[in-house]
Amino acid sequence: MSKNKKDEAVEAEEMKQAAEQEPQAEEKTEKDEKDERIEALEAEVAAGKEKYMRLAAEYDNYRKRTANEKLSLYDDATAKAVTELLPVADSVRMALCNLKDADPEILKGVELISNQLDKSFEKLKIESYGKAGDDFDPNLHNAIGMVDSDEVDSGKVAAVFQTGYKIGDKIIRHAMVQVAT
Repeated sequence: MSKNKKDEAVEAEEMKQAAEQEPQAEEKTEKDEKDERIEALEAEVAAGKEKYMRLAAEYDNYRKRTANEKLSLYDDATAKAVTELLPVADSVRMALCNLKDADPEILKGVELISNQLDKSFEKLKIESYGKAGDDFDPNLHNAIGMVDSDEVDSGKVAAVFQTGYKIGDKIIRHAMVQVAT
């Protein structure tokens, strides 16, 4: 009987240990499940944040691109309108050059018109370029001839036949020049 009691005691002890281990196993699995859920939620939040950041960057790029397109449309429209006015500006400048011996009142009137044109171009951000002595740049100047000159160094603009105009980096009209050799 003592063997039975010993066996029963051993069995009871084993059952007791097994019973104690079961709640610990359940606790571990619940804890593991919570950790896994937390990790899954953290991954979901990180993915959402990444998606939001990408969307914000795309929107910022879109906003900048459309702003640049609007600006370039404005510059193109301005350039097209100014192209129609350039012959008038050329005529006024020619008149100023040829009216040196004219009545001072007429000269003054033509100078006022020329100044108004210059101010209008300035408001539209139109710049004129092409003066004698400037470095010749084939991107800006249209060379219609070459001349030997003692007054200007080689590779420089010797004479300007038609002033060039640009808006920002966009050329409206190239300057027609004569280049010194």
